Amino acid sequence: MNWRDFRIWGLAPAWVIMALTLVLPIAIVVLVSLSTRGAYGGFDWGLSFDSYAKILFEEDWDGNLAFTPQYLAIIGRTLWLAGLTTLICAVLALPAAYVIALAPARWKAVLVYLVTLPFWVSMIVRVYAWIIILGNDGVIEKTLRGLGLVTDMDSLLFTNGAMLTGLVYSYIPLMILPVFASIEKLDPALIEASHDLYGSRWVTARRVILPLTLPGLMAGAVLVFVPCLGAVLEPILLGGGKTMMMGNLIQTQFGGGRNWPFGAAIAVTLMVLVMVFLMLNALRARREVGHA
Repeated sequence: MNWRDFRIWGLAPAWVIMALTLVLPIAIVVLVSLSTRGAYGGFDWGLSFDSYAKILFEEDWDGNLAFTPQYLAIIGRTLWLAGLTTLICAVLALPAAYVIALAPARWKAVLVYLVTLPFWVSMIVRVYAWIIILGNDGVIEKTLRGLGLVTDMDSLLFTNGAMLTGLVYSYIPLMILPVFASIEKLDPALIEASHDLYGSRWVTARRVILPLTLPGLMAGAVLVFVPCLGAVLEPILLGGGKTMMMGNLIQTQFGGGRNWPFGAAIAVTLMVLVMVFLMLNALRARREVGHA
């Protein structure tokens, strides 16, 4: 490395910004996760893995560690809901992106604008809207009663289904946009060639469109799966705080729980899960490039 090269020093401001806004905060969170809980909240500097052990074990009355699955259940629920949200978003985004890509030029910009329109509204307002839709005497219940399908029904709120609905609604635009970008680059001649070879619509979609839009799907999967892991509003507002995910578990530990080391340990665990997912995606992309 030639330290006299201007390009190296030209990147120095970016390195400083990344160090101060990315590396340093992560290092602080890791150090806090290795500290001990303070007597009145907060933390005391030290070196302890008790916070990580608490994810799997809990100290019983005689000082022995007993396995407890409650936090593993929260991590598993988070992975399950994030994965299911990503899958549902992918299934819904493919036809939507395909319709937008084939739309006339004068309508394409309008449709893309409508996809991005929810981002102009605060996330809190959008999630609160689902409380009105799913809640007691809400839009769905009133509609079903008006059609005579039900006379009384339990609230749809405060369930995994309500959280899943909120997650899909919140993040599906992040799936549609990269898939749309991939479909728009498709050569129409390839689709015509598939039909000329007597390929049905299903065969064309499975053998031509889907493989060629896979990079957009994987990019959308990253954009949806990663923020779903740290979702906070949906579990609190639509789950009622009864059904926890990792995001609101971290928020609870730093807030009312006043257990900063444990909250930091959960945050580090969440970062590790995100890094594993990103590394697996990078290895997949590298393998595909190698086979190309």
